[in-house]
Amino acid sequence: MQDAEIAARILLDQGQEHCVETSHGVLHVTVHGAGNVRRPAILTFHDVGMDSKSCFSTLFKFEEMQEIVKNFTVVHVDAPGQEDGAAIYPAGYVPLLITFLSFSFRTIIGVGVGAGAYILSKFTLTNPEAVEGLVLINVDTNARGWMDWAAQKLSNLTSSLSDQILSHLFSQEEMSANTELIQTHKERIAKAPNLINIELFWKSYQGRRDLNIERNNTFKCPVMLVVGDQAPYEEAAVECNSKLDPTTTSFLKVCPSPVFYPSKLTEAFKYFIQGMGYMASSCMTRLSRSRTTSLSSSYSMEGSRSRSRTLSQGSQGGQLPPSPSHTMEVSC
Repeated sequence: MQDAEIAARILLDQGQEHCVETSHGVLHVTVHGAGNVRRPAILTFHDVGMDSKSCFSTLFKFEEMQEIVKNFTVVHVDAPGQEDGAAIYPAGYVPLLITFLSFSFRTIIGVGVGAGAYILSKFTLTNPEAVEGLVLINVDTNARGWMDWAAQKLSNLTSSLSDQILSHLFSQEEMSANTELIQTHKERIAKAPNLINIELFWKSYQGRRDLNIERNNTFKCPVMLVVGDQAPYEEAAVECNSKLDPTTTSFLKVCPSPVFYPSKLTEAFKYFIQGMGYMASSCMTRLSRSRTTSLSSSYSMEGSRSRSRTLSQGSQGGQLPPSPSHTMEVSC
């Protein structure tokens, strides 16, 4: 019996890999969990220059994330041709940032980073009944302006593909520090056997269309916006936040990159899920035990509702309410 339990645990950790045929290519999908049909699946979508493993392994293997993982089916989706060992795109193939997500889950909680956040946003606007909640990390729902277009043209002439993508993934401060993390990702991208696929996905994201999100054309589900402090898309995330319903939106600013340093993101994700009515008995370990956390609030009233709550480190402890009906900003 013990051997069977160990074997089941290994299978759960490694996940079950599937290839899903779509009209726009093959999606590589890794599924963790037994499939609780009474709860939405947590579906992730990675950023450009990454696959699901390099983008989400640190977050979903984080110790305090395991309480969430064991309660939900987790589905990691790789964009066509982006997974490790993927075949090179055929000549003339053009990857599209389209809503090709279609699985046998009743509903999902989407977790997307960068390009993945854009794709999940587009999917949610088109299929609002399929999405119960969204966690959008470093999202930009706008099309590029002329200045961005010109800057990219110049960058194409002066910078390597790996440097361009790194400047998309990390802040200038992180790039200047040239940490081991930066070097690891730079080498991984530069030596990737599917580099052509990565470049095409990058170009496709650069040519994205504006999602035209406004108060009267917005998400119907709770949303948590997450952005790294001084991240390349910080202003875009702030602008997106201003266009969403403040009663169902949370705004989280962390430093450094939230996906690679997941402690604050994990705790905020737990609050977000609790606000949706799941994991009501979950213990908020890190924030609720901390004595070096201070809670301060600032309000701009819209009716009688609170507009924002800010959590920062420094003095006596406080605890955020689990409800998603407030926009909160968490900074380090």
